[in-house]
Amino acid sequence: MQSLINWLENSFTPKMNKINHNVWIVTLKDSIMQALPLIFLGSVFCMLAILNDYFPSLPNFWTPYGWTMGMISLVISFLIPFNLMEKKRLRKQRINAGMSGIILFLIIISPQVIADGEPGFSHSALGAGGMFIAIVAGLFAGMVLNLFGKFSFFSEESVIPDFVRSWFDAMLPIGIVVLTGWIFVDLLGFDVYNAVLAIFMPLQSVIETPWGFSLMMLIVCFLYSLGISTWVLTPVLNPVLLTAIQANIDGKAMNLVTDPTIYSAYLWIGGIGCTMPLVFMLMRSKSKKLKALGTASVVPTIFNINEPIVFGCIAWNPLLMVPMWLQGLILPLIVWLFTKVIAFAPIPTVMFQMWYCPFPIATWLTTGTISGILLMLIVFVVAAAIWYPFFKAYEKQECEREAAEATERV
Repeated sequence: MQSLINWLENSFTPKMNKINHNVWIVTLKDSIMQALPLIFLGSVFCMLAILNDYFPSLPNFWTPYGWTMGMISLVISFLIPFNLMEKKRLRKQRINAGMSGIILFLIIISPQVIADGEPGFSHSALGAGGMFIAIVAGLFAGMVLNLFGKFSFFSEESVIPDFVRSWFDAMLPIGIVVLTGWIFVDLLGFDVYNAVLAIFMPLQSVIETPWGFSLMMLIVCFLYSLGISTWVLTPVLNPVLLTAIQANIDGKAMNLVTDPTIYSAYLWIGGIGCTMPLVFMLMRSKSKKLKALGTASVVPTIFNINEPIVFGCIAWNPLLMVPMWLQGLILPLIVWLFTKVIAFAPIPTVMFQMWYCPFPIATWLTTGTISGILLMLIVFVVAAAIWYPFFKAYEKQECEREAAEATERV
């Protein structure tokens, strides 16, 4: 076990941190995070839309949902190239890059919008359904603007005003982006929209299986137990999860692996790794150190914030890293069993991105059933059973250490 820890500490973690700080990865993460206010607002309107079923006289809350969550891909296509220019220290190109990303995104989705007979702003491609398209369009626009970031038709000694020079200099990279989209989509008739989806959709198909769900959660828990922020997975997982829940909302599918399932309905009670049971155990620990840590962590964990407990006793601690990995493996299979195999509890079909909402309130808001709350309690009990033997071993170790320190002081 120690050799594994040494390899993780000296080889794996530095490489993952390097990836986590790569400018392109950081750009994708930051762009998605900057769009979170729209996602949160969309969640609120989605929840309010439930009231329309009971009170028809209320205004239709799906309309503001469409203008928030329904525009998320359009916003992402602007933010990615905009942020890339910021990080590449090409601030003068930010707006041009953002505009190019939006234009290319709209060029790519236009044939699909026309084919579906949904002109206007209601097509799913503008919302979560077009996230992968927005990422590809944004990255391509950013790449082109980055290549020509310092290009100029004019010499430094030119008497032409700077703002005029910037107009002409921006025409070339913007023109390349627009012409590329026009040539591929219109002139060659290449279906870029469905080609991009064909590349990424297998990922969603894999995740939407019991073993894929379990593997995904294991990877999340594994990285988190090493102290690596799970935001490193945001560029890959968020588009998949948002697309999945949007399909549920539209009635096109019943995907279990979505943000509401993972963070609000059933799985991560108290935060990633289902750490709330561990916090309650720590609060009653015989070790003064562990009891203090548990007491300090109880309020954050109610709101599913578990950094204090993760970095206080789990990260790089083999005795608690292993049960966290087991949570990622076992709990998704239990949720799958009681929703997909045995129709005991419902699959969430509402957008709910407020991961900080306490359990079981969040479970009720996302499922609206007693069976949903019962499944959440089953997950809690199983998680507690997984944590308990490892916690007792860790508690014994800490109590012996504290006793030895007390003896030395005497």
